Amino acid sequence: MSQLQRDEGANAGENDTENGTERATVGSDAATAGTDGEFTFDDVTVVMGTYNEEAAIGAVLDDVDRVTDGRANVVCVDGSDDRTPEIAREHGARVIEQEPQGYGVAVREAVLAADRSVVVTTDCDDTYPMEALPQFLDLVNDGADVVSGDRITPGADAMPAFNRQGNRAFALLASGLMGERVHDTTTGMRAYRREVVQEITWTENTGLSAELLIRPLMRGYDLREVPIEYDERKGETKLDPLAGGAAIAKSIVKVCLEERRR
Repeated sequence: MSQLQRDEGANAGENDTENGTERATVGSDAATAGTDGEFTFDDVTVVMGTYNEEAAIGAVLDDVDRVTDGRANVVCVDGSDDRTPEIAREHGARVIEQEPQGYGVAVREAVLAADRSVVVTTDCDDTYPMEALPQFLDLVNDGADVVSGDRITPGADAMPAFNRQGNRAFALLASGLMGERVHDTTTGMRAYRREVVQEITWTENTGLSAELLIRPLMRGYDLREVPIEYDERKGETKLDPLAGGAAIAKSIVKVCLEERRR
């Protein structure tokens, strides 16, 4: 049976960043937990797919560097034709360039390219709070296999109303098909133990964010949702809300049915 837990504390953005940074000072190499047996930011790779995000990518990478004290590794899989890859490299990120093939293709490549024990996905539009990273890492150290940032429960007021209602509908659809209540299936901010993302075959493109939650949860991994704040994006969205929404809903149904047949 799958394990889904909720962290009912304050929003992740209000957690004590200093405590998380203090944890990050414990020595470890890039592949194993620290001397106290717990993962630190030395064990974290932050990954993202990027496509023409020059307006926001620098701020996101600065936030990762600030919150993790420069210890986390960053991988960007990029299909941009603007300055996004150049800015990412200037901030110390590893950039893997590919032809634009969609959100899921880029994120899947980024996830599988991670070489550290904890993989954190995020978007590069400056909507997600990097201040939540210490809490995410704490929950992985507490035994979580996947920590999923829930934008919807706190309200997601910065999200367009149509998108917000669509994301609530996706969560209800997935919850009904899985038999487990989830609150945000399409969030881009999660932390995973690396073995989770390496042991599962990922198939979706537009619906990859939902797949990255559904398959681990239905296979019995310990998944915990954490409320996070959501900010207004920088730059223009690339996803058509109607066509993209239909593709996500189709992916949710497909993946849930596949997992039920396993």
